[in-house]
Amino acid sequence: MTSTNPPAPLIDGAALLDEVEAFHRRFNVFPTESAYVAVALWDAHAHLLDAFESTPRLAFLSPEPGSGKTRALEICGTLVPQPMVAVNASPAALFRAVSGMDSGRPTILFDEIDTVFGPKAKDNEELRGLLNAGHRRTGVSYRCVGDGGTQSVQAFPSYAAVAVAGLGWLPDTILTRSVIIRMRRRAPNETVESFRSRLHEPEGRALRDRLAAWADTVRGPLQDAFPEMPDGVSDRPADVWEPLLAIADAAGSDWPQRAREACVELVTAATVGDKASLGIRLLTDLRDVVFNGADRMPTAQILAALNAMDEAPWADMGGKPLDSRQLAKRLGEYVTADNTPIKARNIRTGAGVVKGYYAADLYDAWKRYCPAPKESATPATNTD
Repeated sequence: MTSTNPPAPLIDGAALLDEVEAFHRRFNVFPTESAYVAVALWDAHAHLLDAFESTPRLAFLSPEPGSGKTRALEICGTLVPQPMVAVNASPAALFRAVSGMDSGRPTILFDEIDTVFGPKAKDNEELRGLLNAGHRRTGVSYRCVGDGGTQSVQAFPSYAAVAVAGLGWLPDTILTRSVIIRMRRRAPNETVESFRSRLHEPEGRALRDRLAAWADTVRGPLQDAFPEMPDGVSDRPADVWEPLLAIADAAGSDWPQRAREACVELVTAATVGDKASLGIRLLTDLRDVVFNGADRMPTAQILAALNAMDEAPWADMGGKPLDSRQLAKRLGEYVTADNTPIKARNIRTGAGVVKGYYAADLYDAWKRYCPAPKESATPATNTD
């Protein structure tokens, strides 16, 4: 009589991600609920790199030390495959780790990344190039191999999951490939469990092994997955979030909804905080705060509204408030639907004719560059 082994029990992906999230919550205080969702999904994606065309970088950043960045990397390290902790690692060391480890592709956990890319550090284009190239599955790094005159250029794979932690900011080419978690010091009422390696690493590794087992059950379907993106998320942010949303969809339960909410929140926060996006911030503030439904607005009224905004940069542009010349210069970099630079035009008011801007001229730039608008409160009054 032939006996058959019972089929292996199905793994509940949603429940497993719940446990991964709960494990982080025991030891990490993240700034938002969305951060817990994103980090749990990133942990899972590290087991599924070959199912995707790209891998998002995970960046724990803060303005001051003591904000829990290193501990966040440490907890991730218990949950991902082949963790490689790097501090001040050289490009050569990372290159050899990614392309030459016999035990499998490492997950690189790079602490103190600010020592490489911070304001006091020299530019490190070789490391930046490696991190950028490794974002794509097809990414390679080129090295000369051989001796003396027999050297030849050879391509080596550089695709690997990378999480970084550091003070301040990172180069734009890395930030735009990253899920950014802005860490902060714990408040007195925020408590966490003390992490003890001997006690808690085995717990994390047990979760890691279960993540690996679940990954084996969904790897095939995920290779053909094209998750639906939230409104307003496209281009590079969509590349970053596609693997995470695909994993959330595979897990099911409330993870697809939570993942998309986290995606919108973190992508929007990254856009607002991007030092290179001051023009987008200006366009968005004009749409949502200044015009807010009006079809035209005098320049003086625009400047008064912008400079009165709390927690906005407009009242201190190099020590002076934003003026009409600066406004014209910044808006002139964008174009109308007719592909002409946005310029101030005459507006007729009860007091005469003044210079100002029309919503019709700004609409095309609003549509192309700004995040999806929130529901407006009280519309502004048109000036006629």
